[in-house]
Amino acid sequence: MAKALANKDVFIEYETIGDPAARPLVLIGGLSTQLIQWDDDLCGDLARRGHYVIRFDNRDAGLSTKCDRALFGSYTLDHMAGDVAGLLDALGVDQAHICGTSMGGMIAQTLAIRHPSRVRSLISIYSTTGNKDLPPPKPDVITLLLAPAPSERETYIEHMITLFKAMAGRGFAFDEAWTRMITARAFDRSFSPEGTARHVNAVMKQPDRRDALRSVTVPTLVIHGTDDPVIPFEAGKDTAEAIPGAELILIEGMGHDLPHGGAWPRIVELIEGHTVKASR
Repeated sequence: MAKALANKDVFIEYETIGDPAARPLVLIGGLSTQLIQWDDDLCGDLARRGHYVIRFDNRDAGLSTKCDRALFGSYTLDHMAGDVAGLLDALGVDQAHICGTSMGGMIAQTLAIRHPSRVRSLISIYSTTGNKDLPPPKPDVITLLLAPAPSERETYIEHMITLFKAMAGRGFAFDEAWTRMITARAFDRSFSPEGTARHVNAVMKQPDRRDALRSVTVPTLVIHGTDDPVIPFEAGKDTAEAIPGAELILIEGMGHDLPHGGAWPRIVELIEGHTVKASR
């Protein structure tokens, strides 16, 4: 892993997997998630399918810069999209396929709006347009999601297992052993509840992007689960309707899961088909 200066005073921790001559694919994680939570086997599979995989920690997550408000002020999804553009600059990548989950999908959409020349294609997974009229999250899940994270390691892990179980869809088995392992790794690598709060603030301040998304002309794939309790599937439909020519794939029984197991083998195949088609 390495660091790159991607924006003013913001260093982004990143890792690349695969052949640099392959199709560049940037993976953008959701709220407080770290690059390691893009499953190693999944990233290896994407690389074997012809991608140069770029995974990274968003600002205020993992080993990237912690943006203390006293020093950096309040930031938005625009700033986070600028981080992605800056990371591409640092890597010498002019244009890439951009894939984001949840908040990462919001960042990916914003990148396509603000930095269209950097985006070869867009993949938005269980994300939203910022439309405030869409159905809200399930109350019990949003309560868990916004609850202060325990600072003691084992208590934190149990708290996150409860949260990830609540977010998982009923159509696929929940892999508790893997989730426990990756949650422990994430805690040991970086515990930053203040950063999570700043991520929440950026999401809460996001604008309604529907009008701006109508300017997006790159091939776009929208993937959403029908059993998502955090961002209901209507948000996926809304995203696909806002972007001209976007393809919408609804996966029956999928929830708001980490990129591992369950529906993800199918999602990898969808990503591969999309980037191959978009590269022609």
